Amino acid sequence: MHATHRRRVLAATVTALAGATALALASPALATAAPATAAHAVHSAHAPALDPTQFHGVNWADPRDNYANGPVVLSGLATTDDYRTVYRTSERVIVGFREDLGANTVRMPVNPYSVGTTWWRSYKGAIDAARHEGFRVVLGYWEGDGASKDGRVDDPAAWTAMWDTLTTTYAHDRGVYFEPMNEPFGYTPDQWIQVATDWVDRYTARGIPRDRVFVSGVGYNDHVDAVCAAPALAGTYVSQHYYGFWGTHDAAGWAADFTARLGDRACSARTVLDEFGVPMTTGIDYRGSATTGDADADNPVAFLQTVTTIARQRHLGAVYWPGLRTDDTYSLSTIQGSGKHLSLAVTNPSGVALLHWAWGEGRRAPFTVG
Repeated sequence: MHATHRRRVLAATVTALAGATALALASPALATAAPATAAHAVHSAHAPALDPTQFHGVNWADPRDNYANGPVVLSGLATTDDYRTVYRTSERVIVGFREDLGANTVRMPVNPYSVGTTWWRSYKGAIDAARHEGFRVVLGYWEGDGASKDGRVDDPAAWTAMWDTLTTTYAHDRGVYFEPMNEPFGYTPDQWIQVATDWVDRYTARGIPRDRVFVSGVGYNDHVDAVCAAPALAGTYVSQHYYGFWGTHDAAGWAADFTARLGDRACSARTVLDEFGVPMTTGIDYRGSATTGDADADNPVAFLQTVTTIARQRHLGAVYWPGLRTDDTYSLSTIQGSGKHLSLAVTNPSGVALLHWAWGEGRRAPFTVG
């Protein structure tokens, strides 16, 4: 997400310099779980076959960037909506994602205020509608806003109860995937790997296959190599985030920076880029040149052309941020109409073309190099 670009980059820098804290604190609610041992090496030999290229997706987001000290409410929905209203609205949005954007996957936020609560009875309609339309659904936990936004699980007991409910509800639906935490920047890499390991141990023991788990990269999901290297997390997908506001480069510079974050090819065989984005509502032509001399356009153009090409070459999954978020300049679509007349309008056809390029479609790049 990018609502606070400069603050996020600064926070990432501070986090990288932070000293380690006690490892027990890194593993919320599951601190008594057994640490990673040699027994986890068994998972490497029996890891399920993973195919990140199956995820042609977009994020459907709360206008508040998914960080909320209350229920998450996707753009176009309202807490006053009942299940039937949520389902029908979501059905129209999902159909728009498929027909207008070409997507088959949607990533949605969850938090303890939204699961097992009054709103949960309605919010399930969004997940059910997506599954009825044949979409893969990735459910990711977002922490709260304000003082709660520290890159760590807010309330370990509530977080665990939320995942108990979600994994029980969708245990037998192989089209629903689970992402324990979005952007765990408050943990050191070792701490985050332990948190993720404890989560995976708890829910695989309850029957959730490893190939339905997305483990976030460290920090702001900005590096995945440490997660890929953890034997205890073998067989899971890993999620990478990447944004054009993280730097200013030409195409070669973006390629060097991005590939350094991805790790080796074996890691890429597990990686889903489940957030990446650039401005889409400002009129930039992403099929055009990245060397026009207009820095405000050249940097995002170079970024998107490079990232979609590397995603294609490395066979990464690609889930754009966002497919729909109210008042977000990065959004690939906006809502038109309401009720039974609700539909989506594409904000930037050139951005959609490059997303399809990332997904492996077409034979020739849909943009001009140079």
